[in-house]
Amino acid sequence: MTDRAQGAKLAEVAALLADPTRATFCVAMLDGRAWTAGELARRAGVAASTATEHLHRLTASGLCVERRQGRHRYVQLADPETAALIESLAGHFPVAEAPAGLRASTASAALARGRTCYDHLAGRLGVAVTDAMTGLGLLDRTAGFALSDKGRDWMETALGVDTAGWSHSRRTAAKECLDWTERRSHLAGLAGAAVCDRFLESGWVRRVGSTRAVRLTDSGATALQELLDMDAGPLR
Repeated sequence: MTDRAQGAKLAEVAALLADPTRATFCVAMLDGRAWTAGELARRAGVAASTATEHLHRLTASGLCVERRQGRHRYVQLADPETAALIESLAGHFPVAEAPAGLRASTASAALARGRTCYDHLAGRLGVAVTDAMTGLGLLDRTAGFALSDKGRDWMETALGVDTAGWSHSRRTAAKECLDWTERRSHLAGLAGAAVCDRFLESGWVRRVGSTRAVRLTDSGATALQELLDMDAGPLR
C-alpha cells in the first residue's frame, strides 16, 4: 500500500472518531462487552435512530462488529488491536480535570483506580500488576514487552492458564498498552487477557455497576500478596 493510500485510510478512521457520539460509543465498548444500540444510545445521550446510523458506519468501517443472538443484535469493538488504538489515542491527550459533581467524580476515580481495557486490566491496578510482574522477572521489558520463561511457568502454575496454544495465535503473548490515566504502560496481549480473566473468574476483582471500572476485593488483595508479593493497600 502506498503512502497516499495509507494516508487516505488513516483519514477515514480519523473522520469516524472525530464525531463525539461515535467516539463515546468506542470508549464505552472498551469494556470488551457487546452492547445493544439502545444501551449505547443512552450512554451517549442520543436517540436510538441516531445510534443505529452511527453504528452502521462503525461496523462498515471494520472498527466494530455486529453479533446476533436470536432476534437481538449486539455491537462490540472488532478486536483487541482496535481497542488498543482507542485507548492509545485517549492517552495522547492531557488528563482532563476532575469532573464536577460527586457522582461524576466518584465514577472518574473508580476508572482511574482500576478498569478493564477491552480484555485486560488497566488503571492503577493494571499498571501495579504489570510492575510487580516485571519486578519478579515474569515480564522482560528491556526491549518492549515479552513474557519470560519464568513468566510462562507462572501463568501455568500460579494462574492455571494453558499457554500451549499461544504459539498458534496471531495475537502477541505480551504487549504493552499505554494507560491513559497513569501515562505508563500496562500489560495487554494474550497474557494480559489471561490475567484479567483469572481475576474476574476468581472474584479477585468485580465490575462496578455497568461501567468498565473494577474494584479489588478482599480475596483479590490476598491473591496479589501471595502471587506477586504486592501491597494492595494503595489499590483499594
